[in-house]
Amino acid sequence: MKKIRTETERLVIRFLEEDDYSSWLTQYENRLPSQHKYDQGKLDMSICTKEWFGDLVTKYHQMAEDDEVYVFGVFRKADNTHIGFIDFSTIMREEFQWARFGYTIHNHFWRNGYGKEAVKAAFDLAFEKLNYHRIEAHINLDNIASIKLAESVGMVYECTRKGFIFEDDKWTDHLVYFINAK
Repeated sequence: MKKIRTETERLVIRFLEEDDYSSWLTQYENRLPSQHKYDQGKLDMSICTKEWFGDLVTKYHQMAEDDEVYVFGVFRKADNTHIGFIDFSTIMREEFQWARFGYTIHNHFWRNGYGKEAVKAAFDLAFEKLNYHRIEAHINLDNIASIKLAESVGMVYECTRKGFIFEDDKWTDHLVYFINAK
């Protein structure tokens, strides 16, 4: 699994390792207060001990081994700072090779182009090493930042799925954007 990684000029996208604990925790603790509805902002990290993180890394590795979910840390290459993560959840394999993806860049790293750079590189990884053919993003109708990011990396709007996800105690519509392997 350590071979499943990719790099850009500024970033490394790879599985988390137990040695990442300090950088991971520091960047979660350095988050700014929430900037908008879809930004969690500062989080209570008090339960996140080194042992807890080790268990999380083990869980992430097991989910990847089981081809369920692949969670990749996004690190700044210059100093190995954890700046966020990207995940791919397998929806269906066989003749579909289909996954959903999500991403988070810590809010104190926004407006540096890291999100776009990381997502583009992660798509190459998903198509070339994870062998997905189709990647979908499911986006809230009013999440303009995610819509713009999806479009900027070549994703295409496909449809609006009505009552698609249960969040905030109600069934919520989502936009579906997709990209296929070339």
